[in-house]
Amino acid sequence: MYDLAVIGLGGVGSQVAFHAARRGAHVVGFDPFGPPHDRGSSHGRTRLIRLAYFEHPGYVPLLRRAYELWHDLSHRVESPLLYQVGLIYAGLPQSEILKGVARSAREYDVPIERLSPHDAVQRFPGLVVPEEANVLFEPTGGYLRVEECVEAGLHGAQLLGAELRTYEPVESWSRDGQGYVIRTAQDTYRATRVVLAGGAWAGQLLPSLASKLQVIRKTLHWFDTRDPRYLESNGFPAFMAEWEGKQYYGFPADQATGLKAAEHSGGEKVANPDQLDRDERPEDAASTRAFLKSWLPGVSDRQTEFSACMYTMSPDGHFYVDHLPEEPGVVFAAGLSGHGFKMASVLGEILTGLALDGFSPLPIDFLRLAR
Repeated sequence: MYDLAVIGLGGVGSQVAFHAARRGAHVVGFDPFGPPHDRGSSHGRTRLIRLAYFEHPGYVPLLRRAYELWHDLSHRVESPLLYQVGLIYAGLPQSEILKGVARSAREYDVPIERLSPHDAVQRFPGLVVPEEANVLFEPTGGYLRVEECVEAGLHGAQLLGAELRTYEPVESWSRDGQGYVIRTAQDTYRATRVVLAGGAWAGQLLPSLASKLQVIRKTLHWFDTRDPRYLESNGFPAFMAEWEGKQYYGFPADQATGLKAAEHSGGEKVANPDQLDRDERPEDAASTRAFLKSWLPGVSDRQTEFSACMYTMSPDGHFYVDHLPEEPGVVFAAGLSGHGFKMASVLGEILTGLALDGFSPLPIDFLRLAR
């Protein structure tokens, strides 16, 4: 009998396995693929991390802890995972991004700088900012190395005794006496507690939540640029912008793959995550190319790489983090809605606490299922 079974070993599940094993729990973890992999939502080299959170100020305390945990994990693996290169926010004054960033910064005293379009262009050459736009800069923002973060969590978990069953999809889980039975194609396992971190497959693992979750196809793009002004080594930051009704994000360029950028808004519904269309379509990069042409004109429209991934959306765009009402021995994270990876470290700690202790000291009521 295991103390804890973790179903899904991507961004969140890898961190649950690590935190639970760190606490001395006897852990087994399952994934249908071999993480880190590109089948779900935790791939594509980089993900933004930011503290002045526009989606909801309630995330800020969680993010402060997430930063601490990412730095701690970086120290453990003796390799940087979090790069605080700074983050530009831009858009019209009434944009959701700018209003939300200002609110979180005000409520939690997060350092941000207000820049005029002229000052932003002077500070970050290569950037073009329309005169009617506002710009905020968060020095503590930056990005995480996605695959390295997943690898670090899994490696740390294994060093602490966790047993990880990759390429072993879970076919079913059910309650059995004082614990739970987890059945895979290869074997049957028993655990006292279960954490479900299935990402785009959460609806299949949690049928009672399926109606609250919608999987969306998203695409990631890398563009060639020979303009040194966009290089991270020359001080160019990560960025988010809300413009002409859409939201975009991107990262400083590197000489190997160019500049990564994508549209955060929009997307096509996916009926079955196992059947995601991973082929590139001519229209996939259209809006991102148009944004880059206006805002970062030194970036070529020639794409160097492409990848498809999935957002698992909740109706209000906020996470679900809770015990399963009908099964108090089961806890889950679902509906991370395209902005959850940065918090994988703290979600791993929270879910471990919920599973092993029955509670988390962190303020997560706004993420509860019954909110």
